[in-house]
Amino acid sequence: MNGDKLRLRLEPALRRLFHLYWRFARGMTLGVRAVVLDGDGRVFLVKHGYVSGWHLPGGGVEVGETFRDALCRELAEEGQIELLAEPRLHGIFFNRHVSRRDHVAVYVVRDFRQDGLPAPNREIAACGFFGADALPADTTQGTRLRISEVLQGKMPGTTWR
Repeated sequence: MNGDKLRLRLEPALRRLFHLYWRFARGMTLGVRAVVLDGDGRVFLVKHGYVSGWHLPGGGVEVGETFRDALCRELAEEGQIELLAEPRLHGIFFNRHVSRRDHVAVYVVRDFRQDGLPAPNREIAACGFFGADALPADTTQGTRLRISEVLQGKMPGTTWR
């Protein structure tokens, strides 16, 4: 069985296990994601080694960390991206697919520096910039919705989906 098929089979169980742990370790889980747009209007996406599909870069907010600090850390780790200006808050979303306690703050980043793409590693299997009309086929529905909202100036929803 290849790695992608194994990951797809194990993903639901691993997700439940992580969230069972987080339920007792944290009262609520908070996350950040970013719609990072380059000068050509392309969006930066990442493909994780532990979950299927392409996603906006981001991750969990650690204890004692601000949303902005978490965003800066995640962008540096996942894309070697450094903010050059304040990101704009797009919306805060309830992510019931993960748990009844998960909320994600999504920011729009247009002014940044990226010295290069990170080499694939255990967390990030691949990453890159994609045109809105050329997103990878397995880009997640929530990711597609956030990109569409930002690029089309739509009012953000309230749930991640």
